This record gives sequence, C-alpha cells and structure tokens, in this order.
Amino acid sequence: MTGALRGLVLAGGRSTRMGRDKALLAYHGRDQLQVAFDLLGEVAGPNFVSVRADQISDPVRARYAQVIDGTEGVGPIAGILAALRTRPAAAWLVLACDLPFLDASTLRALIAGRDPSRVATAFRSAYDGLPEPLCAIWEPQCEPLLADFVAADKRCPRKFLLAHDACLIDLPRSNALDNINSTTEYRQAMQDLDPTAKTRPLDIQYFALLREQAGCARESLQSAARTPRDLYLELQTRHRFTLPLEMLRVAINGDFAEWDHPLEAADHVVFIPPVAGG
Repeated sequence: MTGALRGLVLAGGRSTRMGRDKALLAYHGRDQLQVAFDLLGEVAGPNFVSVRADQISDPVRARYAQVIDGTEGVGPIAGILAALRTRPAAAWLVLACDLPFLDASTLRALIAGRDPSRVATAFRSAYDGLPEPLCAIWEPQCEPLLADFVAADKRCPRKFLLAHDACLIDLPRSNALDNINSTTEYRQAMQDLDPTAKTRPLDIQYFALLREQAGCARESLQSAARTPRDLYLELQTRHRFTLPLEMLRVAINGDFAEWDHPLEAADHVVFIPPVAGG
C-alpha cells in the first residue's frame, strides 16, 4: 500500500526563450503557476513550488510552500532532487508549470498507472515515445541514483528515466503535455485553447525605441489579445521588440492600466518605455 503523494510544481526556470516568466502567463484567466498548483491539489498533497534561491521572495512564488533548488544551473532536475532530499521517504508528483493543456484527468491516469517499485512512473511522449519527466511520479528510492547522475555532470531527467527503466504509460491525450517556450507557441496555444476567440480592432501607439523598432508611431490592427500583456507578446513577435514587458508601462484610453486589464474593441493602447536621461 502506497502513501499519499506530495506534489511539486517546477517554477525555478529562467524562461529564457519566452523572454518573460512563464509562471505568469494567463491561459485560463489566472497565472499558470496557480493553475498548475490547483491541479496538483485535486490529486496530491501537501504540495510545494520549486524555486531558485533568488526567487524565494518573488511575490508570485511567495504565496506557496517552497522547495529551494540546491544545485544552480542544472535545470529542472535540481528541483526534483531537492524535493526528494527534503522528504526522503516521500514520492513526488512533479509537474512543470508551463503545461496549459494539462488537466486533472491526465494526472489521475498517471497515478492509476503508478508502479512504486520502479524509480519513477512517467507518460510516454505521444510524439517520440520517450519519457515525459516533468509530469511524472518520482519514487523515494531514486534519490541516490539521481544524486549520482547529477554528480556526474548529467542534467537531463529524460535520459535518467531511460537509463533506470522507469515505468512508462500511454498518454491519454496527445497534446496534454505540450509545453510553451516562445511567444509564437504562446499565441498558438491561446488560439487552440479558445478557437472561438474573436479579433477586435485596436489602436496602438508607440514611443522611443518601440517606435523605432515598429517603424511607425501608431498603427491600427485586429487582435484576439485579451489583455495588454497578451497584446505586447503578440507585437513583440511581429516587430521584434527587444524591451521586456517588465520595463514598460501601459495606458488604455488615456489612463495607466494593469497588464491583465481586459481589452475592448476600439481601445487606444499606449506602450510606454523607460524615459532616458536623468
């Protein structure tokens, strides 16, 4: 008889390819970290969020019980190993925070297929048949093996599962574990999640570097973006904007607004970069 699973959301990544924190992306009206944590709450517990040491006080991550990565620069395997060391007798249902198509029924299928006698239980990728290590159950007996793996300067959790004969089960839905790593993938995911989303006319105004990179001070366009955050990600791909969203302010119809403010048809949106000089 196996005990209750602990849950871990991996949220310590640097989101380098995306260009902004993937834990904050809102595919379902809430930040993705909260969505992932709530999903775990339906099937496991107590649950934690894996963070780097420099993220402990981050307002988004500070809302949750945390497991601190113990090894810098080795990627998600650091969070998995830290969790196994924090509770040596526990098994962990580990989940990446950038899986917008994942649902609770997929997690229940993973739990139903669990083999506690193996180092881990993971889904077989629907695309290449390889293990999916970032939505998997990691058993306590794999900790020393994983520690040796990392000590040998190996970082890929998928290769670890292949080398140690993990239990692999079929994925119920082929896209359930599709992860999102770029603004192009983000826009496609938003469309796939809500194919009925309608475009709306928007009037966009740019200043300073944004104006230079867009090649215009103002433009009108049709967009399905729901928030200024979504709109900037879309325009960042379109115009190759180099400024990260965190450096900007946004105004809608003459008033400063939050990045998650809902957009309406005919809104006038202004993206305001930092002012140069003293």
